Amino acid sequence: MNASSPPPQPTRHANTAQTQGAPLQIDLALQGGGSHGAFTWGVLDRLLDEEGLEFAAISGTSAGAMNAVVLASGLMEGGREGAKLALHRFWQRVSQLSPFHALSAAAEHPFTQWALPWLEPMQHAAAAWSGQFSPYQFNPLNHNPLRQVLSETVDFERVRHCHKTRLFISATQVRTGRLRVFDQSELSADVVLASACLPQMFQAVEIEGEAYWDGGYAGNPSLLPLITDSPADDLLLVQINPIERASVPTRVGDILDRVSEITFNASLIKELRSIALLQELVTGEVEPGHVFRQPLLRRVQALRTHLLDGGDSLSELGAKSKTQTHWPFLQRLHTLGVQATDRWLTQQGDALGQRSSFDLQQVLQA
Repeated sequence: MNASSPPPQPTRHANTAQTQGAPLQIDLALQGGGSHGAFTWGVLDRLLDEEGLEFAAISGTSAGAMNAVVLASGLMEGGREGAKLALHRFWQRVSQLSPFHALSAAAEHPFTQWALPWLEPMQHAAAAWSGQFSPYQFNPLNHNPLRQVLSETVDFERVRHCHKTRLFISATQVRTGRLRVFDQSELSADVVLASACLPQMFQAVEIEGEAYWDGGYAGNPSLLPLITDSPADDLLLVQINPIERASVPTRVGDILDRVSEITFNASLIKELRSIALLQELVTGEVEPGHVFRQPLLRRVQALRTHLLDGGDSLSELGAKSKTQTHWPFLQRLHTLGVQATDRWLTQQGDALGQRSSFDLQQVLQA
């Protein structure tokens, strides 16, 4: 497939409660997860086909933050089709700036197909080598290719003034360990890079005199801003980090990968449990029609939650694949995201605007 233009998409038809009439506003919560964010790219591509849906607000962390700002920039430039083109352009540039891009492109040639199986081991070897040193040692100039990608694909002035959606981007303050959620008016390339700053790979990003690391440590992503500062009552969480795995890891690399998954899901699970507890209290302690004095309780009572996750298709790839950025792999993830969203809309789409399709009580009972 030619990487210079997005893949052709079949005509889609809305399967939501708002097929006719005013579009239904929904909120999106986009997790981070390295190159697995290309799965979310596929999800967004498919949701953009639904003219009966509008994104009232988006909360994103790491790769989720990047998808969010690219989407907003594209929406302002050219509406839904502009957003699709922007997302395609962003992920294409991610693949091109990878040190493995040239080998990956060569491997697509019929005479060099043998090279593909070597890509992943080479990336793992490079990751293992860099893991022996601090980024202040092996990357003293603090080069981050994602800065170039963002500068080429995102107009942050448009993002800050975007009126088609509202953005919330999470990062973790190094000094205090606290979550900071950056509002749309504060967004810049530095904020997005801070949200995606893995401390083993990149130097901390300084903003207003404070150093920041990846937002996944404290909010992956943060849900509270969507409840308190968005008019939408439907919240769709796009999850790309598996919460459960069937087997216990025994190799050092697999153990570290599982620890990372648990760490980057912990803040989300805690927040989901807090919301579930509030909903349980609100439902059990008040009569129907009760008027709450606290706006937060009103918003929690009205909240309808939905979950779209990568499921087995992402779990079977393993955590190590989050560093793979060659174009065929990203395209594969995009396709998985489109297919998963198709299935979700078919099975759960009619719940939007009507009821929750994801029971938060499951989180309490887990």
